[in-house]
Amino acid sequence: MTAVPTIGVLALQGDVREHARALEEAGARTVKVRRPDELERVDGLVLPGGESTTMWRLARSFELLEPLRKRIEAGMPAYGSCAGMIMLADRIRGGAEGQETVGGIDMTVRRNAFGRQVDSFEAAVPLTGMGDTPYHAVFIRAPWVESVGDAVEILGRAESGPNAGRIVAVRQGRLMATAFHPELTGDFRVHHYFADLVRRTTEED
Repeated sequence: MTAVPTIGVLALQGDVREHARALEEAGARTVKVRRPDELERVDGLVLPGGESTTMWRLARSFELLEPLRKRIEAGMPAYGSCAGMIMLADRIRGGAEGQETVGGIDMTVRRNAFGRQVDSFEAAVPLTGMGDTPYHAVFIRAPWVESVGDAVEILGRAESGPNAGRIVAVRQGRLMATAFHPELTGDFRVHHYFADLVRRTTEED
């Protein structure tokens, strides 16, 4: 078992520093991933928030899209927040023309489902396996999950407002995703959960 896992943060766009800081608080070593050779050196990967169409185009430009798909297919743990959730979805709605994803989670995600930047909000979301206290979640131009396959575990749903019941956190095997930005809070439970998943994976492999 790797006591201190090396977890990469996809550093094409988005909250890279914030995720790295949260992962280090969770006991992981972090590296920025921009090239295929850097991807090969990590035990797990975080796909941060940002703008999913920009992230997709940059991944293509940096020749990372296919290496990402191959590593995830091979069993590398990955966690996506907001735009990262979209990148890990097998299917998207409301995307740009021709928009591609890395895929891996059997779910349909709607891009910008909660509204535009002006509609950003914060809400308490209970999360399975992450303690009894609801998570103070920050939603910024957030997606939501419209449907999931049988293999997907729902970790959290919005509990209040007109969108109550919408799925905002999921896990499928070694992959997980949230519609919100845990890196923007001082609560590192999501990053601890993912770091522990990476540790268990290295032990299994």
